Amino acid sequence: MKKQIGPWTRLTSDLKYENPWIQVFHEGVITPGNTEGIYGRVHFKGTAVGIVPVDNEGNTWLVGQYRYTLDEYSWEIPMGGCPHGEEPIDTAHRELSEETGLTANIMIEIQKLHTSNSITDEAGYVFLATDLTEGDMQLEATEDITVKKLPLDDAIEWAMSGRITDAVSVAALLKIAVLRKNDEFWPQVP
Repeated sequence: MKKQIGPWTRLTSDLKYENPWIQVFHEGVITPGNTEGIYGRVHFKGTAVGIVPVDNEGNTWLVGQYRYTLDEYSWEIPMGGCPHGEEPIDTAHRELSEETGLTANIMIEIQKLHTSNSITDEAGYVFLATDLTEGDMQLEATEDITVKKLPLDDAIEWAMSGRITDAVSVAALLKIAVLRKNDEFWPQVP
């Protein structure tokens, strides 16, 4: 099953673990340096979707939850997984409503990123949500989320200071800061 992947050659690929969200592969490779080695690759069955909601007063909403994998509490932008076959923008609308109770009349994709491209193929999309209406949260059974409304500038400072460490959240908030500074498609929010 030899396959060329850029300067790498995949010699073998064995599925070692699978659940509804991921597949984990153990692969034999020839590296770009022409040495044999192994590679652990995690394939995500969905796509990550993050949303930065911003109201007309310049506030945003963060969600806080305990992250099992880190064994610590984490503040993040609202986000969730986009299943195969669903459009990321549809997931953005759903996740925003579920996690914060907000609905957005305007949803603009501002970023595509890869979450940890040394071991996984997971892609992520970030959306700016504006023209917001508040409603009730509809959390999934596995979620225990705290919602915090705060000025967008404070959320950006949390990303800059390390109070927010989630990679998608940090990237999204810093992208928003640059877009706002450069007045790029920012007429509908402060």
